[in-house]
Amino acid sequence: MGTLTELGLQNLWMPDYLQREMGQFNIFAINNTPGNFTNCQPYNRKGFYKISLLTGHTKLYYADKDLEFKESALLFSNPYIPYSWECFSEEQTGYYCIFTEAFFDEHYQIKDYPIFKPGSNPLFELTSEQVKDISGIFKRMQEEIATDFIYKYDVLRTLTQELIYKALKMQPVESRPLTESNGAVRIAGLFTELLERQFPIESPNQRVRLKFPADYAEHLSVHINHLNRSLKKVTGKTTSQLIAARLMQEARILLQHTDWNISEVSWCLGFEELPHFINFFKKNEVLTPKHFRKNH
Repeated sequence: MGTLTELGLQNLWMPDYLQREMGQFNIFAINNTPGNFTNCQPYNRKGFYKISLLTGHTKLYYADKDLEFKESALLFSNPYIPYSWECFSEEQTGYYCIFTEAFFDEHYQIKDYPIFKPGSNPLFELTSEQVKDISGIFKRMQEEIATDFIYKYDVLRTLTQELIYKALKMQPVESRPLTESNGAVRIAGLFTELLERQFPIESPNQRVRLKFPADYAEHLSVHINHLNRSLKKVTGKTTSQLIAARLMQEARILLQHTDWNISEVSWCLGFEELPHFINFFKKNEVLTPKHFRKNH
């Protein structure tokens, strides 16, 4: 499913109120067979965000994480993070809805919600009471999308946001350094944005440009010592540690979810020599890239 243009439906007549919404949202029921392995290919991206209600013992392979739940869970995924899951129960049921960023207007920046951000927790285990509640929302979505109500996509937007808000309420409240509205926070924010702009790596021709703390200091026009102090103060980690952690996250994703050879992965992550990448990976993961790929 894609936008009207992607679907080749731009010349197809449809009511004005559907022109904007068609292809931006849909909902499906899940009914997987035993042992089903669902691979949501990361590099065939259509720009869809996805919220899934999954029931049954399931193991989720999300980016560089392995997550598992026994009963039921709510999963949030974005178009930039590859994932797959494997169900061990006799049957897996549930629902999922997909939507584009454009489905929400400028008042709701969907990508800014913490549950869709890289590094956040995408999975929320549910109690039986919560499953009943969440299932009810998906059922209302199914009923609503089948109606001819002219404002049905507004209702669907509201129901989607209801799922997001329910998940956000399940997260522990993070303590916020109220007195940290200073330069350190600003620099840490700019650094994080600069770092994240280089990911995800979607093609063997794409390469990380900024790899060393000095590269970031130069782009941010600050002294490297000032950058290090700011990041240490705000995050508790050094610039090198933050860069290494992000490179490792992407390395695990590429090794798990692509068939690129290790030299290609190494080059994409900015390493000039393959042995340097192997030593870097082994230092952080204990395993070599080859053994990591083999074990995942």
